[in-house]
Amino acid sequence: MTQSSSLLRRGSRMGMPDGRRLALLAVRYGMLAALLMWIVAMSILSEHFLTIYNFLNVARQAAPIIIIAVGMTLVMATGGIDLSVGSLVALVSVSSAALLSAGLPIYAVLAIVILIGAAAGAVNGSFVCLGLPPFVVTLSALVYLRGIAFVASNGYAVPVSDPVYLEIGRGSLAGIHLPIVIAAVVAVAGWYVLNRTRFGLHSLAVGGREEAARVMGLRITRIKIAVYTLTGALAGLGGVVATARLANGSPNAGMMMELDVIAAVVLGGTSLFGGVATVGGTVIGALFLNFVRNGLNLQGVNPFWVQVVSGFILLLAVLLNTVANRRIEEWARTRPAAEEDEA
Repeated sequence: MTQSSSLLRRGSRMGMPDGRRLALLAVRYGMLAALLMWIVAMSILSEHFLTIYNFLNVARQAAPIIIIAVGMTLVMATGGIDLSVGSLVALVSVSSAALLSAGLPIYAVLAIVILIGAAAGAVNGSFVCLGLPPFVVTLSALVYLRGIAFVASNGYAVPVSDPVYLEIGRGSLAGIHLPIVIAAVVAVAGWYVLNRTRFGLHSLAVGGREEAARVMGLRITRIKIAVYTLTGALAGLGGVVATARLANGSPNAGMMMELDVIAAVVLGGTSLFGGVATVGGTVIGALFLNFVRNGLNLQGVNPFWVQVVSGFILLLAVLLNTVANRRIEEWARTRPAAEEDEA
């Protein structure tokens, strides 16, 4: 039985009218429907859109966003947010180039830069646990992490030529780009952690009602530090993938990526207020953003207008997430007065 049919039958047992059940499903799966409609529309408008090459190219471009957004989903599940992931990508990028230039082996470089990401995330989580707002903590990190990246590189991009490192961003496995494989593995692991482990369920409980979670005996501080640390580590991994694809370590890497990551998570249905999160929705949100940009580029739209459209998509995502979806769900679950009178 599919999740949608299960939801319909559950709504039927509750006495929910068909129209209201369909409205609830529209909230749950609206982004998937929007993605499919966009793909159909662009396939009609451009002969180059509906090709395996183009789809793999879009998925490869979306891979770093998906990797980082999985971590962001867990952070937002607790009611937090991390604005520093783009700057962390820049720090990992210049660190990778510097460590490779120093002659360190590739495996040591990968371990070090991912640990750098995890450490930065742990610092964010620690300050959040001290009572500071996540927005302020991670906004500060956004500034100082990129500042460190510029100081470390003197503002210059450094070429990366290590063939093993470059393989991470440009290689393939069974004909599928390696970044896509990495993103898929991270997404599956993230889905399992969120939905099938105590850690994931406890994270949702913290975001749903923190005081109730504390009364239940959940270790709030440990959970929050863990989700920020995990997000930092995944930002490090995403930075490695992005750096390997572009073949240079740049302090400008990851510029505005935090907005793409947040937009993907919010578009996917994860609540900005915590307690509701979905990794599958996050993946769909990231693909939707990249397919929109890809389709507009194939239509010859000015790149600056593509940026404008991306901004409006983020605004629309927040509007749907904070206002429209909540009101639709409340309406769908409320029995009409006429039905109550009959009952």
